[in-house]
Amino acid sequence: MMRLLGSRLLYTLPVLWLVVSVVFLLIHLVPGDPIEAMLGEGSASADVQTVRHAYGLDQSIGTQYLRYWNGVLHGRLGQSIRLNQDVGRVIWERYPYTLRLTLAALAVALLLSIPAGVRSAQRRDRWDDRLLSVVSLFGLSFPNFALGPILILFFAIKLGLLPVSGSGTWEHLVLPSITLGGALAAILTRMVRTAMLEELGQDYIRTARAKGLSERTVVYKHALRNAMIPVLTVVGLQFGSLLAGAIVTETIFSWPGIGRLTITAINNRDYFLVQGCILAIGLTYIGVNLLTDVLYAVVNPRIRQ
Repeated sequence: MMRLLGSRLLYTLPVLWLVVSVVFLLIHLVPGDPIEAMLGEGSASADVQTVRHAYGLDQSIGTQYLRYWNGVLHGRLGQSIRLNQDVGRVIWERYPYTLRLTLAALAVALLLSIPAGVRSAQRRDRWDDRLLSVVSLFGLSFPNFALGPILILFFAIKLGLLPVSGSGTWEHLVLPSITLGGALAAILTRMVRTAMLEELGQDYIRTARAKGLSERTVVYKHALRNAMIPVLTVVGLQFGSLLAGAIVTETIFSWPGIGRLTITAINNRDYFLVQGCILAIGLTYIGVNLLTDVLYAVVNPRIRQ
């Protein structure tokens, strides 16, 4: 298992390097000078050159690239141009909010999709199966940047049940997590249904029923466990989509996470902060994929063998 995880980690390192390198080049190709934007248009040329030299932005792109990776390898992500704070410290303060939102959205997706997918498979081609198929298709077609404002208008403004924005209590987490996890719930519902239909037709399911086991035991203890392998694969792959969707969702609900921080850094052309945010998101995605490989072995003992 350790050899497997080590090889997977080696495979993901070039991907992480490519992502950060592309972001580094693209952010430097964006028109505009971050130093002039920070100091103002009327600032003296000498002041601009002094600040640019302090941040190392007067050097060539190649030199800046090598200096950045040297800092990353030593645990230094640079200094934020606009916030004038250490990038690592800023990300460390915002990262728990994004992780909390992403995990809550994942929990919402799993709590909705697993019972719905199992029910749909058990009631194949009946009215509730068709209804769940229509609902899941609607969830796939409805983007989170449209779902979020609708939830705000209905639950926050009209009914007054939940806060519009912020992050003070668990109530602030409800609407963003539903917005972010809705599309994933629709995808997982279809995946669970397909996997369960395949498992329910296997010989071991007929044997379990012939032994007199209850339908609930047959479905949830035997069939669902084997059906979770493709579901875990989709969850691992879609986790990156949750992180990408968190950028939009955090902006809608003013959630103080890395996604909103990334948008602000891009608008301010804060090179070091953008690169640090992308690096944190990439490392999170790599960690989730490694965790998915471990869960494969937990769910299916044959993989451990």
